[in-house]
Amino acid sequence: MNITQLKKWYRLKKPEINERLLEFKSPKSDKEIFEELCFCIMTANASAKMGLKSIAAIKNKILTASETEIKNYLKGNHRFYNARARYIVHTRKYLKKICGLKMKKLLDSFKSPTELRDFFAETKDIKGIGYKEASHFLRNIGYSGFAILDKHILDCLRELKVITEKDRNYLEIEQKMKKFSKKINIGMNELDLAIWSYKTGEILK
Repeated sequence: MNITQLKKWYRLKKPEINERLLEFKSPKSDKEIFEELCFCIMTANASAKMGLKSIAAIKNKILTASETEIKNYLKGNHRFYNARARYIVHTRKYLKKICGLKMKKLLDSFKSPTELRDFFAETKDIKGIGYKEASHFLRNIGYSGFAILDKHILDCLRELKVITEKDRNYLEIEQKMKKFSKKINIGMNELDLAIWSYKTGEILK
């Protein structure tokens, strides 16, 4: 991929990208926000399709099912069903303790989106979430400006000479992607979906 190809692809996919971003920004209930967090827990070291399949399997029981029940629902839908069931139940218990699972209230309690992402990425009791999945989660509930640095995005950033093989620090790579985003006049969320769809042929979440 080069910049010309990227811009051409973005123009082609812009209506679909904008439609998906509008879906992300639509109002969500506390339960829906928690579901998005669990979806991102599912996608870590797995595919978006596996995450979607897994969240569909537990969607109606996500607030009440035990770890064993979630494990059984995920079996056959996620390759790491034991760990993901454990992560979800631990995270749910922690969020119940600190905010009663009032997710909108929790989100609004932070001074900035950066502080909010740091909380989800760095809190040890929110299991299976680092900077990539914290960024993914926030993008999926309507926040803008974060990089979701999965292998497809990283590969393309190297092809575009935005980063090199030596670049490993997440936040430093994100800053380079932000500068590139401004340079080519494509927003970060739009750039992420343009690159991801170029590599995979799909615009998922």
